[in-house]
Amino acid sequence: MKKQFKISAEIKEQILKRIKEDGVSVTKVAEEHGIHTSTIYAWLSKDIKAQPSLREYLKLKKEKQELLALVGELTIKLSQSQKKI
Repeated sequence: MKKQFKISAEIKEQILKRIKEDGVSVTKVAEEHGIHTSTIYAWLSKDIKAQPSLREYLKLKKEKQELLALVGELTIKLSQSQKKI
């Protein structure tokens, strides 16, 4: 049976940063620190947020359409004002 040890929050943050920002493979970091890859994948999965609910999705979709329409209107107004000059 392997001895379990607790990894400090600081080391954990450094490991995750190397993976996410520096692109170091999970396998390489796990070997360097003597940690099983499944432990690191568990840490990574905790950072993933759940998918939005259908209600949230529909709200965001509607908001996106409204913003696109607004951008379109502003683009037309800008184009018309530039033509007048």
